[in-house]
Amino acid sequence: MKEGGIIKFMQKLGAGYVRYYNKKYNRKGTIFEGRYRSILISKSNHFLNLPYYVHLNPLDIKFPEWRERKLKNYNNAIEYLNNYRWSSHLDYCGKKNFPSVTDRKLLLDIFGGEEKYEQSINKWLKEMEVGDIRELILE
Repeated sequence: MKEGGIIKFMQKLGAGYVRYYNKKYNRKGTIFEGRYRSILISKSNHFLNLPYYVHLNPLDIKFPEWRERKLKNYNNAIEYLNNYRWSSHLDYCGKKNFPSVTDRKLLLDIFGGEEKYEQSINKWLKEMEVGDIRELILE
């Protein structure tokens, strides 16, 4: 593993995508809100809550109130997540989406399999305790 390799890769990936997008749509300028950032996960409770945070991020599109624990319709939010293709959430729940892109074994072993992971993320969303990972949020 090369020191700073992931950061360099993400910068090149982002810059390449911006060039492609701008050329395709005949435009100029940035398309991302900020620079690539990363944080070190050093506590096990942060690691265990991180999949929830990552897999619930798509809710920002349609249900931004979820972050303030003010979700009005839990069932609609779950349905949205279960139909949102641009996340590994479906693969972790056992619904083939992009299974070759992720290595899910570690997390699925920790959570007890796909069904228990899905039950766990649904319960987590219903209870929405964002406070445990507040310091991990990059906003």
